[in-house]
Amino acid sequence: MNMKVILNKDISPLGEEGDVKEVAKGYARNFLFPRRIAVPYTERTIKLFEARKEEIEERKALKRQDASGLKERLEGLELSITMPAGANGKLYGAVTSQTVMDELAKQGFQIERKRIEIPGNSIKNVGKYKFTVKLYGNLAAELTVAIIAQEIKPSSRTPHPKDRRRRSDESRNEAALVEAAASSNETASGSEAASGEEAASGGEAVSGNGTDSGGEE
Repeated sequence: MNMKVILNKDISPLGEEGDVKEVAKGYARNFLFPRRIAVPYTERTIKLFEARKEEIEERKALKRQDASGLKERLEGLELSITMPAGANGKLYGAVTSQTVMDELAKQGFQIERKRIEIPGNSIKNVGKYKFTVKLYGNLAAELTVAIIAQEIKPSSRTPHPKDRRRRSDESRNEAALVEAAASSNETASGSEAASGEEAASGGEAVSGNGTDSGGEE
């Protein structure tokens, strides 16, 4: 079931302060009334808002004037957003209403994210686009946004942990091979030295036998 309420504050897209709206009872009792966004439509509240009507209309006129100035400023602005993209112009990511809100904030515009309407909710290619920014009441601005591909410079790739382990294993294996070769060389040198010593000892024994024989003769 529905019920009538009088808006105590502006709430998009429902309406503005002082508007009479018909809403679901649950929405009114659970959301609008606890937050004082609206009050029940009764004889008492009607009289209260009638007494405030002139004041409310003055505020509305001021809000429309501010929104009109903001609309002019936004439509005179061409926003540029640089995003990483591939050679085919496809973005590595997407431009969303949050992205546009952040860029507008850098330009000094405080626009709520929910007021920025993007076709399909996001843009995934470079190019120039038109977005709608809802302002006050029925006023809206058409914002031009140029999405530019970011130049990606080649950079040295950080080695993967597996690559580092493989290189470390290769280094250890190479060191082991070098050590084994060195050890083999030392063994060979030792064998050569021992053979030389044995040869020298054999020579001396022959010489001694010859001398002894000569003596006996």
